[in-house]
Amino acid sequence: MKTCPDESNREAHTFYQEALHHLNASGADYMLGGAFAMFFYTGIYRDTKDLDIFCKWTEYPKILQYFSVQPGYRVELTDVRWLAKVYKGDYFIDIIFDTVNNICRVDDTWYQHTVSTTFEEVPVKLMAPEELVWCKIYVQNRERFDGADVNHILLRCKPFDWKRLLFRLDQHWHLLLAQLLIFQFVYPADYPDIIPRWLFDELMDRARQQYELPPAVEKVCRGPFIDQTQYEIDVKIWNYKAYTIKTV
Repeated sequence: MKTCPDESNREAHTFYQEALHHLNASGADYMLGGAFAMFFYTGIYRDTKDLDIFCKWTEYPKILQYFSVQPGYRVELTDVRWLAKVYKGDYFIDIIFDTVNNICRVDDTWYQHTVSTTFEEVPVKLMAPEELVWCKIYVQNRERFDGADVNHILLRCKPFDWKRLLFRLDQHWHLLLAQLLIFQFVYPADYPDIIPRWLFDELMDRARQQYELPPAVEKVCRGPFIDQTQYEIDVKIWNYKAYTIKTV
């Protein structure tokens, strides 16, 4: 992890620049995310061989069609539910139009809050930090946990729209409360000035209210929303439900 790009890796930077020029030429409406959004919002840079871009599901066909006729590129519809890819040698573009749990689906509202900047001297639009946090807060796998990324965004990115983040996570507010408590643990000196008191109080009230509600009838495990492998035993052996389908 670095705080500035590695200018020595010219091959990677040439790919980024060329790929972004192609993306702009494709006419697709996309947002740059991933490591480069992290660098913009936090100053932390990671060496990577991929570009993460986000777009509506109606946009990814334009990108695949455009790159399919560009010399040296290979395209792939990896998972029709959320992901496509464009390859060139060792480098690739992840085209993300949903998340693996089908919760953070890209829609028109994402484009309303993009940040315009340049990357590799190419004009781009970055996904907003609030949507970046929304996506990352569900990444809690054994192999990859994005909690530190979320903490760094909350610490470094100002201004930050807390009301919009709460709107995004309203259904799964438990994850936001858990993240705020971790942030409080990690940054005890910064917490009071960064996390709004109204938000913390609201989420704590919701947590207390859980004990006043009747228990759920269905035995549900929402673990697969945040880790797609470690909760397999809950669903396959212990008969918890990750989703419910009832047919006649």
